[in-house]
Amino acid sequence: MAAAAALRWAGEEVGCVVTVSHSRGAGEGAPASLPGGLWSCSGVLLSRSAAVVLCHGAIFSPFLLASERPDWSHRAALLAGSFSPDLRIRVLRPGGAGDGAGLRWPDEASQRQSSVPAVRFNPLSCGPEEAPGGLECHDAELLALVPCRPFQLAFAKVFGASDQWRFGGEEEEAAGEGEAEAPLGDELRFLHWFALLRLLDGGLGGAGAVSCAPAALLRKGDPLLACGSPFGSFCPDIFLNTLSKGIVSNLAGEGNALILTDARCLPGTEGGGIFAVCGAGPQLVGIIVAPLCWKSNEWVGLTLVCALDGILESLRNSLAEPRRLPDISFPLPRLVAKARKAAVARGGPVQQMLAAAVLVESGLSWGSGVMVSPRVVLTCRHVVSGASSVRVRTRPCPEQTLVTKGKVVFATQDASPYDVALVEVEESLSMLVEPVLASKFYEGEDVSMVGFGALGQACGPSVTSGILSAVITVEEEPVMLQATCAVHGGSSGGALFATRSGELLGIVASNTRDNSIGATYPHLNFSIPITVLQPGLSEYTRSRDLCGFRELDQAAGRVRVVWRLQREPGEVPLSKL
Repeated sequence: MAAAAALRWAGEEVGCVVTVSHSRGAGEGAPASLPGGLWSCSGVLLSRSAAVVLCHGAIFSPFLLASERPDWSHRAALLAGSFSPDLRIRVLRPGGAGDGAGLRWPDEASQRQSSVPAVRFNPLSCGPEEAPGGLECHDAELLALVPCRPFQLAFAKVFGASDQWRFGGEEEEAAGEGEAEAPLGDELRFLHWFALLRLLDGGLGGAGAVSCAPAALLRKGDPLLACGSPFGSFCPDIFLNTLSKGIVSNLAGEGNALILTDARCLPGTEGGGIFAVCGAGPQLVGIIVAPLCWKSNEWVGLTLVCALDGILESLRNSLAEPRRLPDISFPLPRLVAKARKAAVARGGPVQQMLAAAVLVESGLSWGSGVMVSPRVVLTCRHVVSGASSVRVRTRPCPEQTLVTKGKVVFATQDASPYDVALVEVEESLSMLVEPVLASKFYEGEDVSMVGFGALGQACGPSVTSGILSAVITVEEEPVMLQATCAVHGGSSGGALFATRSGELLGIVASNTRDNSIGATYPHLNFSIPITVLQPGLSEYTRSRDLCGFRELDQAAGRVRVVWRLQREPGEVPLSKL
């Protein structure tokens, strides 16, 4: 019950939606091609007493004055004068969450000008004439936009241009047709910029600043909660302050300035809050930057987050300069006070799981693997790509990376349903805690996938959470595990663990791709049960005999059918996956 109350608090007291539009005709110096209607995203109420809101800066990019465009990205801050003079900013919050009376919902004319997402939810969609019940709308002013430089530096190191990364919703490209190119380019360059707003109708009463914790306290696998409003201002009575649960998948940069989480978020949640689960209640640790990530047109299934304390430090530096922001009179220490430390709730042997994951490099290609003993690595056949030797990178702890050569002592034949390879490394990794191999599988249990995935060696192995959704058997023996963890390119050969016990359940073989439309589904993936590999492992460890592994090439026909994702010939049409 306490956890449920904390979740309600995160939505009702902190979350909001921010909209930006033109209140009338374009002012002098406004962009030549005006953006149509409302631009919106999620936001976080940092201080009730000061009525201060933080949101993502990208929604302001279409309103940047033409005179500011040549060098705006190098500024320490952008003030209200850098944007269209007729800017209208509104903040939508749950009704009754504060003491302020708020304003009525935007009028019919404003609604008709708004840009409605391509998504339609009939008959639940609210039309222009409908006012969402129980919600407050406040006019607001822009105090400043500031960049988070630690996030920017971490982002540049992790997300290489050659990997063709894209962020945000796919609909952004279509929306840009016929518009000036500059605003869309600016929107991407605004990725590490954040806006500080103030409600014009004063403080909301109640408690002061939101509780926050520094991202440096986070570790991979820590539980997180996301609070944002999918599709921004579209149907807020349905989507306002939607909650999602996930874990810290990866971290990068000074003080963990860049956070990746597998909490599932949607377009419009940019600017929403990411909360660490702590003993004292939810602690705000980050702001959503991009809810969707693609790498080479493959959906990765992770959400990009900027650490809150990095943003607050940038605000502190900007607000401390009176000549820069002369009109701000609220007490700064309460807003930008140093984020207090808090004990983050942790469960399960995540660090041992991470230490077992390795990066397997075969020429220019790479994938994941798992150390099952100090000298033996399990991975996938397609990861080693027919090579006789590979390089194996391990990270026994976040500060240490070891590189050693490995000999590919076995790989299944191409015709085998099991995509498996066995690698023996030259140097024994004695510090490894050998994973316990599972003997049973329980559908519905919490599982974690650990592998190097989309980010490769940029910031070590990633961890994603889910459940064991299905155990497929042939003659009552498990031959395939299906899980809901996000799995993407580079995760092949990674480990599937039972989250609570830390037992190794299997080796990740693939996610799912719909060949008819070219779509990849990272949350539908398949692993080889460790019980299939355990006899071969035991025999090889004891006598270096590979007979147990060679039996994988002689798998029964029903096993081959399962791993080809199709039924017996003549039963039903073949799968398109």
